[in-house]
Amino acid sequence: MATASRIIGLVKLQRKIGRLSKVAKQEIKQALEQSAEEIVSLAKSLVPVDQGALRDSIGWTWGKVPKGAMTIGKVAEASLAGELTITIYAGNSDAFYARWVEFGTQKMGAQPYFYPSYRANKKSTRNRIRSSVRQAAKQVASS
Repeated sequence: MATASRIIGLVKLQRKIGRLSKVAKQEIKQALEQSAEEIVSLAKSLVPVDQGALRDSIGWTWGKVPKGAMTIGKVAEASLAGELTITIYAGNSDAFYARWVEFGTQKMGAQPYFYPSYRANKKSTRNRIRSSVRQAAKQVASS
Protein backbone atom coordinates (compact mmCIF):
# COMPACT_ATOMS: atom_id res chain seq x y z
CA MET A 1 0.00 0.00 0.00
CA ALA A 2 1.50 3.29 -1.11
CA THR A 3 1.15 6.39 0.95
CA ALA A 4 1.35 9.89 -0.36
CA SER A 5 2.55 12.85 1.61
CA ARG A 6 2.40 16.52 0.97
CA ILE A 7 4.61 19.23 2.42
CA ILE A 8 2.56 22.21 3.44
CA GLY A 9 4.26 25.56 2.84
CA LEU A 10 7.03 24.22 0.58
CA VAL A 11 6.80 27.16 -1.84
CA LYS A 12 7.03 29.64 1.03
CA LEU A 13 10.06 27.78 2.43
CA GLN A 14 11.79 27.82 -0.96
CA ARG A 15 11.21 31.59 -1.26
CA LYS A 16 12.73 32.16 2.17
CA ILE A 17 15.76 30.05 1.33
CA GLY A 18 16.23 32.09 -1.86
CA ARG A 19 16.11 35.34 0.15
CA LEU A 20 18.55 33.98 2.71
CA SER A 21 21.52 34.17 0.37
CA LYS A 22 20.88 37.86 -0.40
CA VAL A 23 20.38 38.83 3.23
CA ALA A 24 23.31 36.68 4.35
CA LYS A 25 25.63 38.31 1.79
CA GLN A 26 24.71 41.76 3.07
CA GLU A 27 25.23 40.73 6.69
CA ILE A 28 28.54 38.98 5.93
CA LYS A 29 29.75 41.95 3.90
CA GLN A 30 29.15 44.29 6.84
CA ALA A 31 30.89 41.87 9.21
CA LEU A 32 33.91 41.59 6.91
CA GLU A 33 34.18 45.36 6.51
CA GLN A 34 34.04 45.89 10.26
CA SER A 35 36.67 43.20 10.86
CA ALA A 36 38.96 44.60 8.16
CA GLU A 37 38.71 48.08 9.70
CA GLU A 38 39.68 46.67 13.11
CA ILE A 39 42.67 44.77 11.70
CA VAL A 40 43.86 47.81 9.72
CA SER A 41 43.42 50.10 12.72
CA LEU A 42 45.46 47.82 14.97
CA ALA A 43 48.18 47.38 12.32
CA LYS A 44 48.44 51.16 11.93
CA SER A 45 48.83 51.55 15.68
CA LEU A 46 51.55 48.86 15.85
CA VAL A 47 53.65 49.91 12.85
CA PRO A 48 56.81 51.91 13.62
CA VAL A 49 56.48 55.42 12.19
CA ASP A 50 59.32 57.43 10.70
CA GLN A 51 57.70 59.56 8.01
CA GLY A 52 54.33 57.78 8.04
CA ALA A 53 54.42 56.36 4.50
CA LEU A 54 54.17 52.77 5.70
CA ARG A 55 51.41 53.55 8.19
CA ASP A 56 49.45 55.40 5.50
CA SER A 57 49.85 52.50 3.06
CA ILE A 58 48.02 49.99 5.29
CA GLY A 59 44.45 49.36 4.17
CA TRP A 60 41.90 46.91 2.81
CA THR A 61 40.05 46.52 -0.45
CA TRP A 62 37.41 44.45 -2.19
CA GLY A 63 39.44 44.64 -5.38
CA LYS A 64 43.10 44.44 -6.29
CA VAL A 65 45.77 45.71 -3.94
CA PRO A 66 48.15 48.53 -4.91
CA LYS A 67 51.28 47.56 -6.80
CA GLY A 68 54.05 46.48 -4.45
CA ALA A 69 51.74 45.83 -1.51
CA MET A 70 52.25 42.94 0.90
CA THR A 71 49.10 40.98 1.71
CA ILE A 72 48.56 38.95 4.84
CA GLY A 73 45.89 36.93 3.21
CA LYS A 74 42.27 37.25 2.55
CA VAL A 75 39.41 37.52 4.99
CA ALA A 76 36.56 35.68 3.34
CA GLU A 77 33.53 33.60 4.12
CA ALA A 78 34.52 30.22 2.65
CA SER A 79 31.24 29.35 0.94
CA LEU A 80 30.99 32.76 -0.74
CA ALA A 81 34.71 33.41 -1.19
CA GLY A 82 34.43 34.51 -4.80
CA GLU A 83 32.12 37.41 -4.06
CA LEU A 84 32.95 38.29 -0.48
CA THR A 85 36.70 38.52 -0.22
CA ILE A 86 38.50 41.38 1.48
CA THR A 87 42.25 41.72 1.04
CA ILE A 88 44.22 43.52 3.73
CA TYR A 89 47.54 44.97 2.58
CA ALA A 90 50.52 47.09 3.59
CA GLY A 91 53.02 48.88 1.42
CA ASN A 92 52.93 50.49 -2.00
CA SER A 93 55.42 52.11 -4.35
CA ASP A 94 56.37 54.65 -1.65
CA ALA A 95 56.45 52.17 1.24
CA PHE A 96 58.10 49.28 -0.61
CA TYR A 97 59.91 48.23 2.58
CA ALA A 98 56.82 46.86 4.35
CA ARG A 99 58.17 43.28 4.31
CA TRP A 100 61.53 44.33 5.71
CA VAL A 101 59.92 46.07 8.67
CA GLU A 102 57.58 43.13 9.35
CA PHE A 103 60.13 40.32 9.07
CA GLY A 104 63.45 42.12 9.52
CA THR A 105 66.69 41.75 7.60
CA GLN A 106 70.15 40.50 8.50
CA LYS A 107 71.06 43.89 9.93
CA MET A 108 67.65 45.03 11.18
CA GLY A 109 65.45 43.21 13.65
CA ALA A 110 61.83 42.47 12.83
CA GLN A 111 59.18 44.90 14.04
CA PRO A 112 55.98 42.89 13.43
CA TYR A 113 52.80 44.88 13.01
CA PHE A 114 50.87 43.11 10.28
CA TYR A 115 50.51 39.49 11.39
CA PRO A 116 50.02 40.32 15.08
CA SER A 117 47.05 42.53 14.19
CA TYR A 118 45.58 39.74 12.06
CA ARG A 119 46.09 37.09 14.72
CA ALA A 120 44.64 39.34 17.43
CA ASN A 121 41.42 39.79 15.45
CA LYS A 122 41.11 36.36 13.80
CA LYS A 123 38.81 34.81 16.41
CA SER A 124 36.53 37.84 16.70
CA THR A 125 36.30 38.02 12.89
CA ARG A 126 35.26 34.39 12.68
CA ASN A 127 32.67 34.87 15.45
CA ARG A 128 31.33 38.04 13.82
CA ILE A 129 30.80 36.25 10.49
CA ARG A 130 29.07 33.30 12.17
CA SER A 131 26.85 35.68 14.09
CA SER A 132 25.93 37.60 10.94
CA VAL A 133 24.90 34.37 9.19
CA ARG A 134 22.72 33.37 12.15
CA GLN A 135 21.20 36.85 12.26
CA ALA A 136 20.42 36.71 8.53
CA ALA A 137 18.76 33.32 8.94
CA LYS A 138 16.62 34.59 11.81
CA GLN A 139 15.67 37.70 9.84
CA VAL A 140 14.56 35.65 6.82
CA ALA A 141 12.74 33.08 8.97
CA SER A 142 10.71 35.75 10.75
CA SER A 143 9.57 37.45 7.54
